[in-house]
This record gives sequence, C-alpha cells and structure tokens, in this order.
Amino acid sequence: MSAIDPRRKRATENPDHSHRNHVPAPADAEIEQRLNDLVLPAVYAEMEYYRKLGLRNRLLNLPVMVALVLTLIWRRVPGVCALQDLLARERVLWTRPRRVAQSSLTQRFLTFPAVLFERVLYRVLARLPERIARRTRPLPTGLAAVRERFSALYACDGTTLEALFRKLQALQERDDAPLAGHLLAVCDLVTHLPVKVWYAEDPSTNDKAFGADLLAWLPGNSLSVFDLGFFAFPFFDALTAAGRYFVTRLRAKTSYTVARVLLDTPRMRDRIVHLGLYRSNPSEHPVRLIEVQFDRTWYSYLTNVLDPQRLNVLEVVQLYDCRWHIETAFLLVKRLLDLAYLWVGSLNGVQLQVWATWLYYAILIDLCDGIADQLQVPLDRISVEMVARGLYYYVGAKAQDYTGSAVEYFAEPLNCQDLGIVKRLDRRSKRPAQLAQLREALRAAGVIPPAAPSSGPLTSPGFR
Repeated sequence: MSAIDPRRKRATENPDHSHRNHVPAPADAEIEQRLNDLVLPAVYAEMEYYRKLGLRNRLLNLPVMVALVLTLIWRRVPGVCALQDLLARERVLWTRPRRVAQSSLTQRFLTFPAVLFERVLYRVLARLPERIARRTRPLPTGLAAVRERFSALYACDGTTLEALFRKLQALQERDDAPLAGHLLAVCDLVTHLPVKVWYAEDPSTNDKAFGADLLAWLPGNSLSVFDLGFFAFPFFDALTAAGRYFVTRLRAKTSYTVARVLLDTPRMRDRIVHLGLYRSNPSEHPVRLIEVQFDRTWYSYLTNVLDPQRLNVLEVVQLYDCRWHIETAFLLVKRLLDLAYLWVGSLNGVQLQVWATWLYYAILIDLCDGIADQLQVPLDRISVEMVARGLYYYVGAKAQDYTGSAVEYFAEPLNCQDLGIVKRLDRRSKRPAQLAQLREALRAAGVIPPAAPSSGPLTSPGFR
C-alpha cells in the first residue's frame, strides 16, 4: 500500500461527505424569475460558441445543462438520481419535464465542457453591477470616499476544495481521496460580487502561482487587498510598475530599510521603506509600512500607495479589515451553497459545480442588495445566509396568497427581525472602539481634519 500524501484528505474524514437524505427544496418563483431574467439570456448568447465546439443540439444541451446544475445548487438536490426524478416530473427552470437515463445524465456531467458554464458566469457578472448601481442603498462613508480615488476596490484570496467522492473506479483504487483543486477568487469590496475566479486542478497550487494572471487581469489604478499568500517582493514590484495598488500585511521577520518617516507617535508609525537588505532579493520600488498598536499588540500593514493624502493610516487599517469579505464569500459558497459537497468524482464535474455555485452566489448577492436598498442600510448589514434560508418561508407565504416580492417580504419589520435578515450588533467587539481611538489619534496628530470624509468606517463594524 502506498503512503498517503498528508496534504490530501480521506473521503471519510470530510463531514460534507456524510450521506444526505433530504429531499429537494420547493421551487421559488422569485428566484426562478431572477434566473430567467439574468441567466437565460447569457445562456442563449453562448449557443454560437456551443456550436463552434462541435456540440450537437441534443436532449441535454447547454440550456438544459445550465438549468439542471443551477437546480442542483438552488434547490439543494441531493444528487444525480434525485435530479433525474425531478426532471421527469417537474419543469426545471426553463426546461420542460423529460425522461433521461441516469447513465446519460452522469456521462453528461463527466464530459460537458465546463468552459461554457464559465462563460455564462462572466456574462451574468457583467450585467449585475449596472443593476446594483441603480439602487440608492447607502455606502459606508469611508468606503465611498476611497472608491472615488481608485478605479476599483477588490479583495483577493485562495482556497482549497474538499476531497472528491470516490465514485470513479480510478479513484476507488487509490489509497487516498484526492482534493478537488484550488480556487483563487476576487470580490468587489463595494458590491460584494465575485468578479473573477481561477481554478487549478492541483490542490497544492500556491496563490502566488496565479500572480501573473491576476496582474494581467487587474484594471489600472485599482486597489486590491490580500493576505500573506501573495507576499513576494517581485509581485509587489510588478503591481507598482503596472500602476496597480495593494494593501496587505507585513510578514514576520521581513527585513527592510527606512527611507523616510511620515508619522511617528507612541502608538502609530507611517514610513516609506525598501523591503529586503541583501542584493539577492531586494525590492525595486519603495512601499509604505504602517504600524498601529491595538491593546498592546502591534499590527503592520504594507501598501504601495505612498501618498498619505490619498490613503491615510485609518483607511489602510479599515481596508484590510474589509478583506474579510472574501473569507465570507468562501464560507458561503462552500458551506451554505454546498460547494464543499461535491456530487461527482470527476474534475470536469467539479468545474461545472464551481462555476454554477459562484453564479448562484452572485444572484443571491443581487437579491441581498435589493433588500438593503429597500431597508436603506449598507449591504454589510444584510445576512446572505439568513436570506438564503428565509426563501423557504417566502415560498410558504406565496402558497398562502402573499402577493409581494421577496425583497418586500424580507424588508417587512416582523420578517426582518424574526428571520435575522439584518445582522445584530456584536457589542462584545472591540474593533469599533479601536478604530475610534485611532481616528482621534490621527486627528490629534493633524493627519486627518475633524470632518474628513475618510473618517467614517469602511464596513459596518461589530456585526455578527
């Protein structure tokens, strides 16, 4: 027996691979309408590319496959067998009932080109910002101010997918269950929408391996927030040379030399530095090193925005706090939308699920933004998880002759409170007080004026 790679998990060690015995959720007319309005036009726009790939207009064509995969996610269908029964008895989105052999359906998941789903995803994502821009829900003051100085604000991070089901014979003969791959995702800090996703089959792929692709994709004058997975001097230099900006943390024991001191107080330091002390690995471009003390602990941040008038200390700290949006996105797509539960044992099927899950997640974000607009609160205040779970009750209300939309249903005071649509303030959180102290210290030092637009919080802090 061969040794098991410690980087891989056994299928039995993944709680998401436990047997699921629930039945499909009931259909929701509101979500169906949104999927029809946003996804179906994108599907038909890809039919020409579908034919260019040499695919015939068979029973399980592109519109049918997109409808089936989205239904697996949206209605939480337990697997292909349950999907086969559902398709034989119900209209599945825009697809009429039809009988299909389970073997045919399974084979289609193994061979249907996943690139078609990826193209549909990006067509839909291109439409959503326009819808969101028409809404008037408030933005946190600080985030609105920073957004005016950059073309876009992003959070970037990677995650490893869970273990594949050992359904294929090739997987059953192995001693371990291979992980399903690695994802790198970019989310917009303003809209919370995913804007770009990369997939790698090798689960041990390092985030830095996506650096060239990320740099080529990022628009000019954009600002990205990322964690230490991207920490590399050549990557920082490439971003600076290309006119792309970043905010990240300082890795422990990183050497540097101080070129200029911008601010130096007992609890704050803002300096221009050159990373690296030795000729073998120095950085070519200077960066700002910002250090702030909270509760006797020093936190260090790096940015290549060298002008403190363009991005002050408080804004850097708050922008890095916004990086949590990408972590929340991964949590929701993997646990709430079951991307951690992979229905097939093939990498092609995994990619179908990846693109479709991010597509449905974007539809959910659009719905939550509509609720935020109705309630006139920032999008950060809306719980995506509770909206997704609350759709069950909305379907029940529609069955009892409720005539309003989902946005109106969730915005009603009683439903909003009972279903937890608006996040509660976490009064145990120390972050609001820490940021308030930092703001006052910067005002006392003359860094920001008393009525500076950037003094508002970038997020709605202290929610849970």
